[in-house]
Amino acid sequence: MSSGSEFTPISTIGEFGLIDRLRGILGEPGDDDLVAGISDDAAVYRIGEGRVHIVTSDMLVEGVHFDRLTMPMEYLGTKSIAVNVSDVVAMNGMPRFATVGLGLPETVSIEQVEALYRGMRKACDAYGVALIGGDTSAAHELTIAVTVIGEASEDAVVYRSGAVPGDILCVTGDLGASYAGLRVLLDQRRALQEEGESYSPNVEDYQYVIQRHLLPTARLDIIRDWRKRGVQPHALIDLSDGLASDIQHICTQSGFGAQIHVAALPVAIETRQVADELAQDVDTFALFGGEDYELLFAAPPEDIERMDDTSFRVIGRITPEAEVVVVMPDGQSFPLHGGGFEHFRGK
Repeated sequence: MSSGSEFTPISTIGEFGLIDRLRGILGEPGDDDLVAGISDDAAVYRIGEGRVHIVTSDMLVEGVHFDRLTMPMEYLGTKSIAVNVSDVVAMNGMPRFATVGLGLPETVSIEQVEALYRGMRKACDAYGVALIGGDTSAAHELTIAVTVIGEASEDAVVYRSGAVPGDILCVTGDLGASYAGLRVLLDQRRALQEEGESYSPNVEDYQYVIQRHLLPTARLDIIRDWRKRGVQPHALIDLSDGLASDIQHICTQSGFGAQIHVAALPVAIETRQVADELAQDVDTFALFGGEDYELLFAAPPEDIERMDDTSFRVIGRITPEAEVVVVMPDGQSFPLHGGGFEHFRGK
């Protein structure tokens, strides 16, 4: 039992270490209807007749997840719904309902809250979600806490833990664009602070990457297409923390390793341009950037052949060895360690 005088910084164990500690305190829920708890993108519990609910909660905190100087309130509302819908999609579920909790500082106006909710309404309409309630409170920083409830048949839910050796590893869309957009916005904010009113930001040349950061899209279109084709992957996760980090979740929970080919990583030309301007390696953007909200999945070759091959890129495979290896264009290979964004440890 703690004496109450101990103080261990959370940064010593990080976000995922803290989650493990809290899981140990909570123990395993003794409810037969619970299918999955604190171990995946969302919790899953049975509701009867072979159906399950998929529940996820996520927070966006000012100064951690967004800056009001660079994030329009309507965009923030849209993003707050999209990132939660993405967690339901990452379980191969269909989103249904949402609740929203708001912590509002005195510096936020009624008009700004209305703009925030207009963005939420747009996202809810786009994903077929009904916003059914929530809570508001005074706060020191603007905080948005969203819960989304999805639904699926129990046998349709896909977890991180289902990958097996021989599965093909694939990713939808392109990688690193959100991080490129973030770097552009941070650079332009710094220039604005230094130069004041004389500074004229350039958003036209960076429109794609900025939009990928400010307005990410949950890939509901992908799982809808899988259902039409009668296929589903063995393992699935959305790319919120970065490919290098999120592939570790699949491999750790599946008990196997992976081989990823750097040359196969899909990167948009606009992302490459930003990396070049910053004199940085674009592969670092793709592997460690985070917040792309694309889908990373592992599936057997026969199911890959039945999917729309224009919607994803093959980037590697699941291997028997319990290690994630990245293969460089020259054929050299190195262990790939998770290094995306993790709360309490910064970058």
